Amino acid sequence: MAPEVLRRNYGKEIDIWSTGVILYILLCGVPPFWDDTEEGIARAIIRGVIDFERDPWPKVSAEVKDLVRSMLDPNPYTRISLQEVLEHPWIQNLQNAPNFNLGENVGARIKQFSLMSKFKKKVLRVVADNLPNEQIDVIIEMFNMMDTDENGYLSFEELRDGLQKIGHSIGDPDVRMLMEAADIDGNGTLSCEEFVIMVVHLKRIGNDEHLAQAFNHFDKNQSGYIEFEELKETLMQDDPGPNNEQLIKDIMQDVDKDKDGRISYQEFKAMMLTGMDWKMASRQYSRALINAVSIKILRQSGQLK
Repeated sequence: MAPEVLRRNYGKEIDIWSTGVILYILLCGVPPFWDDTEEGIARAIIRGVIDFERDPWPKVSAEVKDLVRSMLDPNPYTRISLQEVLEHPWIQNLQNAPNFNLGENVGARIKQFSLMSKFKKKVLRVVADNLPNEQIDVIIEMFNMMDTDENGYLSFEELRDGLQKIGHSIGDPDVRMLMEAADIDGNGTLSCEEFVIMVVHLKRIGNDEHLAQAFNHFDKNQSGYIEFEELKETLMQDDPGPNNEQLIKDIMQDVDKDKDGRISYQEFKAMMLTGMDWKMASRQYSRALINAVSIKILRQSGQLK
């Protein structure tokens, strides 16, 4: 997210920033701003130091580096505009640009990120499956209330209007960010499952009891650790690509902080709490949904009058 989003004062310039982040990732396989904690990521974004030294950047043209640098200008007022992006020499001279391989590492890094995201989403589904039925029922009830055309999906307008009905009037840009963050399959709407997982993510992911249940689900032999074969079984079930075994080893390497060749519960928890896929524009807006759901759950259970 752009620096001005962190300051909660932003406009359409944030889209140029986000596209610049995507372009950076496509060219080198890793995000331009990263850290082990969300606070660290935020600080890296504010600092705005872009690394053009790591491989394969020395092989990348000066023109595209200029474009990325202009798109990732931390000042929204001097950041390149959409029209300037389209008129940039790297875009205009696309047909004449040299075509060379940036290296296998770029594709591997992006694939690894994709597999890690799938793993985290599987964890969220397990957490949701282990919630008491009455809590899931309340979240589904809220979804059905928002789904005014009863087609089984929430449109942008339905999510916005639904939040207003429960007393939270949120600006369109922030509703759209919430929508995009939760739209796992990218079809522009929220299914009931996506809505439930979103609420679970926002409300429950820091709960030790639910995370422990999810950890035990993946720890097939109940050894107290997720071992390579267990992680492999989880990730290759839906995506049995020929090169995925090495990528799973890389994920294991990243998560296994003490390098004992397995993932402990604390390492698993750190993975789930670090750099989560859904980074909301402003925590106050995600809290609005959390609070609304929490109040309904408490009222339903009789703990709140």
